[in-house]
Amino acid sequence: MPAKRQPDQTRQDLLEAAFHEIHKNGFRGASLDTILKETGVTKGALYHHFRSKAELGYVVIEEIVKPFVEQNWLPVLEADNVIDGSIDVLHRRVAERSEMALSLGCPFNNLVQEMSPVEEGFRLRLNAILQTWREGIVAGLTRGQERGHVRSDIDVQAVSAFLISAIEGCVGMAKGAQSREFYSLGMDGLEAYLNDLRAPANRAGRAA
Repeated sequence: MPAKRQPDQTRQDLLEAAFHEIHKNGFRGASLDTILKETGVTKGALYHHFRSKAELGYVVIEEIVKPFVEQNWLPVLEADNVIDGSIDVLHRRVAERSEMALSLGCPFNNLVQEMSPVEEGFRLRLNAILQTWREGIVAGLTRGQERGHVRSDIDVQAVSAFLISAIEGCVGMAKGAQSREFYSLGMDGLEAYLNDLRAPANRAGRAA
């Protein structure tokens, strides 16, 4: 079949270009002209797929930012031992974190800080991602308690909120300091905290 640009591909190209532009400059600083230049799409085609810049931002959150966040925590729920799975994710994040990600920060947290206080549509969508993340960690920790991997005396709701805050705070401060060392040290501290959540019988080391 002859190659041609399909509407779905045009839409995806616009979303990906918008994501990178928003990640670099923030939503309010993002330029539609830059997005159009990067994709070679006309303004009319853009507004065919998205009625406004705000709608484009909403879809970027739902179809790109949400999966980006989920791919970082869903593997924890798949692990037999939630503590081991969480530490594996931290190690992977340190190994894979690019210089661009360190310099620009987390796209999810950037949007939370920029847009949640000023635009309800953004706040609701971003908060839904946060709540799903919190619930996922709570479910993983609760299962860990049931399996004897996680201390029974911890408040899983409080720990979930703290873990997310620690991760996002570390990324944000590493961005501010422009420092991979800060990021790595923060993740080391978080790993020590996770190890302290192990049930006594599970503290001899990682589960086999």
